Amino acid sequence: MCVFRIDGRACDELRPLAIETDYLTHPLSSVFISCGNTRVLTAASCEEKVPSWMKNQKVPGGWVTCEYGMLPSATSERCRREASAGKQSGRTVEIQRLIGRSLRMAVDLEKLGERTIYLDCDVINADGGTRCASISGAALALAIGCKRLFPVEENPFRELVAAVSVGIIDGTAMLDLCYEEDSRAEVDMNVVMTESGKLVEVQGTAEGAPFSRAKLNELIDLAEYGLKQIFARQREILENIR
Repeated sequence: MCVFRIDGRACDELRPLAIETDYLTHPLSSVFISCGNTRVLTAASCEEKVPSWMKNQKVPGGWVTCEYGMLPSATSERCRREASAGKQSGRTVEIQRLIGRSLRMAVDLEKLGERTIYLDCDVINADGGTRCASISGAALALAIGCKRLFPVEENPFRELVAAVSVGIIDGTAMLDLCYEEDSRAEVDMNVVMTESGKLVEVQGTAEGAPFSRAKLNELIDLAEYGLKQIFARQREILENIR
């Protein structure tokens, strides 16, 4: 039985999901994604070259990478721009790496050729799950970008990727946590999955007491239930892109 949630959702219910494509004029593609009050603008840009380390090591193919940032006014208390501090925080670096790893699962890098696709993820408003929204939005932007860059038979895009948070609050498993839920969760987990149902990454932490293997399985099943709904929305949009 589900306990009361702050926004009245059922325990297995996603926050309202809204996706707008081609939000920006200049990038190859862009996606503005809203998961409840978390809003992230993602954009894909392409360069006809690869990073120098790939050339030096003679690594074949191309590269997909990510930059992630949060606007100062995205949170309840203004956060300082990292550029003004002269360096990125450890949290930002960790999230960028997570997003980059996730998106590279979606692409055949050798088939991409000597190109680098950059995914920029800018958090406009944060209310929990910013890294998950970034992955889901950026994966769609990447899919759209590849569709525009390549003929169908040469498209290096393999399959969609999405992410969602789950957690345990007051002993109950819940899907797609908002910030207030996340901040008091006994277990907090982010699940990244491909459209075919394969796991890319599972980040789970017990905040108070350890949790059982059975609870882990329950959380992953709950995440998959939510992710199938996100994939359906991504797929519907992608198939209508020209």
